[in-house]
Amino acid sequence: MKRKVLSLILSTAMVASLAACGSSAPAATDTQSADTTASETAADTTAATETAETAEADSSYELTDLYITVDGTLTANVDNGQDAFIEQWQAAVSEKLGHDITLHINQPEHSGYMDNVAQLLTTGQPGDGQYPDALIMSATMFKQYQNTGILWDMADAYANAEFQSRITLPSINENMKTANGELYGFAPTYGNGCVTYVKQSWLDAAGLKIDDIKTFDDYYNMLKAFTKDGQTGVIAAGFGKMDEAPYINYMPEFWQGAYPAIYQKDGQWVDGFQEQATIDALTRLAQGYADGVIDKDTEEASTKTAREKWFSNDQTTSEGVFTYWAGTWLRTLTDNLDKNDVDTDLGDDRLVQLPPIQEIKDTWGGYLNREAPVWVITDDGDGDNSREQAIFDALIETMLDGDKVQTLWTYGAEDVHWSTHAESFTTNPDDPDKKKDYEYAEGEFHLKQSPNDPNAVWKKNHLDPVLVIAPLTNGFVDNDPLIEEGNKFFTENCVDAPQSPSSDTLSEVKNDLDVDKTTYMNNVVAGKMTAEEAIADYQSKWGDTINTILEELNAQ
Repeated sequence: MKRKVLSLILSTAMVASLAACGSSAPAATDTQSADTTASETAADTTAATETAETAEADSSYELTDLYITVDGTLTANVDNGQDAFIEQWQAAVSEKLGHDITLHINQPEHSGYMDNVAQLLTTGQPGDGQYPDALIMSATMFKQYQNTGILWDMADAYANAEFQSRITLPSINENMKTANGELYGFAPTYGNGCVTYVKQSWLDAAGLKIDDIKTFDDYYNMLKAFTKDGQTGVIAAGFGKMDEAPYINYMPEFWQGAYPAIYQKDGQWVDGFQEQATIDALTRLAQGYADGVIDKDTEEASTKTAREKWFSNDQTTSEGVFTYWAGTWLRTLTDNLDKNDVDTDLGDDRLVQLPPIQEIKDTWGGYLNREAPVWVITDDGDGDNSREQAIFDALIETMLDGDKVQTLWTYGAEDVHWSTHAESFTTNPDDPDKKKDYEYAEGEFHLKQSPNDPNAVWKKNHLDPVLVIAPLTNGFVDNDPLIEEGNKFFTENCVDAPQSPSSDTLSEVKNDLDVDKTTYMNNVVAGKMTAEEAIADYQSKWGDTINTILEELNAQ
């Protein structure tokens, strides 16, 4: 039954990929009707639960190999010290658990991660060397898979974890539990979100100050001032991300109070895509596109494409505004401008962060803090929790040990990504304008040069030390003032995004729904139809299905 559900997920995911990301991966098909699939899913889940309740829970299981699938949030990739990370993880976990475990990391391309996961979970089997024992999922992916029976309920393991005594943000995972108390995913950090970055040199050239940009009209006039001679006001990875919560985070000023997805409003689930606020937002986006203040590459741009065009050394065809992740990315974006010789005279003052405009404050209250990405463990369905508990103990329990293993996940491998030994090094030694000397005494924690770029200093690995729910206890802290500034700015200007919904019908149709909403959005922005026409067509096609989804959600 799990394979049928996942085949449905895979087939629709591939369609979404073809429309939104240009993927050429083949799509699987499933002829099972939606009604039959839903009823069989419920029956299969019930049977699995009954089996698990009667199974011998404490049977012995020694984990020898751990297969994990990760996205680009693990910075120590194969070109950037991953071998050292694996070696040191294995040694530290072996010391902790008393036996050896070989760690296998599968890290697909970040932009195609969702499709790759669907393929792995559909075609693989536990223990085949490809099927993941555990993997990272975005909040959107997690809600899609939560009810399939593929994921293990880790509620008991989480409740009994040693790190419980050090958790400072317990609500992050408590809020992910189902009505029945099951917990199918674990978030080691809170979600973070996006803020709007503006190039200081472009403000100076336009005679503007960031403190003067308070309303949408101010923001739009700034974009118009930036748009001239091949340069454009703003670029993003799409006009909106219809397949990924919180949907509006890459163009928040245009979306303002709209939320083009199903969300809770005054205690009831509603469809925000049909609301007047979405019509207004699409109309604003269409006007921005027609006026040329939104870069024409936005519709097809991946996050990587948008980033690289924005900090390109050819600023004659670049953009002045880019909304992207807060905190660490203030440093990363600044460093990339530095690498490309952009505004070198401004140093770390190249970028300013735009406080939420008044229209955002009046509706949401601030930038949206997304639901956290989660780690999940796959359930082999044998009714015996010992394998899954062993995976939890080796991966998640140790990930927040406060010491050696957590340091690996936070900063990477010792003496590769960070060190406490005395050393000195210089970045950009041949460039007098960029040259920077670093010197550290014995015992002083510090980050080293990046393995694949000696002119850049390493930042972090997977866990952001500022966002983590259980802090390190060994005193290892990297005090980058720019990162601290970025994190402080976001936490002072953010509110939690709406909770993602989860229902049987939504799981079945979500990818098709996302594809259609993306198409409607792009057609409106391109001037092929009005926002009113798009929403009317959407209501005609999807109205009955949406009503069914809302009935399911509001009955929970």
